[in-house]
Amino acid sequence: MIAYVFRRLISLIVSCFLISVLVFVVMHIIPGDPAQIMLGTEADPATLSALRTQLGLDRPIYAQYGAWARGLLTGNLGESLRYHVPIAGLISSRLTVTIPLSILAMLIAVVIGLPAGLYAAIHRGSAGDYGVITLSQAGLAIPSFWLGILLMLAFSLKLRWLPAGGFVPWSESFGGAIASLLLPAAALGVIRAAVVVRLSRSSLLEVLGRDYIRTARGKGVSEVAVLWKHALRNSLIPIVTILGMQFASLLAGAIIIENVFYLPGLGRLAFQAIGQRDLPVVQDIVVLVAVLVVGMNLIVDLSYALLDPRIRLE
Repeated sequence: MIAYVFRRLISLIVSCFLISVLVFVVMHIIPGDPAQIMLGTEADPATLSALRTQLGLDRPIYAQYGAWARGLLTGNLGESLRYHVPIAGLISSRLTVTIPLSILAMLIAVVIGLPAGLYAAIHRGSAGDYGVITLSQAGLAIPSFWLGILLMLAFSLKLRWLPAGGFVPWSESFGGAIASLLLPAAALGVIRAAVVVRLSRSSLLEVLGRDYIRTARGKGVSEVAVLWKHALRNSLIPIVTILGMQFASLLAGAIIIENVFYLPGLGRLAFQAIGQRDLPVVQDIVVLVAVLVVGMNLIVDLSYALLDPRIRLE
């Protein structure tokens, strides 16, 4: 187990290094001069040259990468070209919105998707099974931003139960912050619940058809024990895998829903930075999200041995 964890950590470090190199190179290939963006198109050439020197843009690309990589490791991510504030503080303030939004959306997906998928598997071929499959298919076809607009119209404009947009800071009101996130989290979570439904159903059906399940039933083990003690635990690995992938996609794909609900999250910051050509901010956000995705994959891999003792990670 220790050797496996060590190998996976080495793999994570190598992956993060390659991602950082790729992102840095791509960002420097994109047309646009950060110094020109900061000073404007009418800037004096001498002033422009001085600013390039100050920003280190006149150095070789490998030297620029080295300085940027050292900043990533020490938490010094540089300064935003548009906001003129440290990027680390800018990103950390937005993570207090995006991380809770992703967690809440994932909880909604699990609470809805897992029980519905298990119900459909247990009652295979019934009207309830067909109903769950139909609803999950509809959920896969609905874009999250469109569902978000519908939820906004129903629960904000019509019923006036929840805010239509914006975000109440956690320091002002914990309940207000949660209320601000409920509708966007539901829009994201319901769509992911459709994926969880279909995978949990198919995974449980596969396990229920195996020989040891038939043997347990033949020995007189109750159906409840067969389901919860034998079938469910052995069907969790693909479910946990897809949950990890879905959570990673929430971190990377909240940009649209954050703009729909005007949430000051990481996705909205990335959208604004792209529009304003604030390349250092875009660069740091892309690397951060990639590292979070790689880290989530590591957590999923390590959870396999806990879910199924038959797996030997060594």
